Amino acid sequence: MGADIVNRIDKIGMVRRVDSWLDHVAQLRYLVAMKSACIPSVPVEPEFLTEIEAVLADGESLAEFVEAAVRAGVERRCLQADFIARGLRSRDEAKRTGAYIDADDVVAGLQSKLDDARDRLSKLPKTHE
Repeated sequence: MGADIVNRIDKIGMVRRVDSWLDHVAQLRYLVAMKSACIPSVPVEPEFLTEIEAVLADGESLAEFVEAAVRAGVERRCLQADFIARGLRSRDEAKRTGAYIDADDVVAGLQSKLDDARDRLSKLPKTHE
């Protein structure tokens, strides 16, 4: 290819001008790495779509917003599944060993941590807004 100019149509139908073999390789790497799967469209009420569009960041597209929301949902569900799995393993270990911690002791420990944190915050200098 060298310095030849190559015109081609990419996956989304746009004509791209490629000026060198390096540009061509770079573009092919980009296209291979491009997202090729789609999230199904979701019918919503027009009012809800208006609400969504109202909270988009400057320059953010609806597709970017939806992708970010789906990614956050997936991450949250993975964290929930991990949390449940840890709890079940802990339960099974407690059953196996007979070593349990009383719920009142756990709550008292958490309350102590909360009280300590509140005490530290109360000692911070007050700021005026």
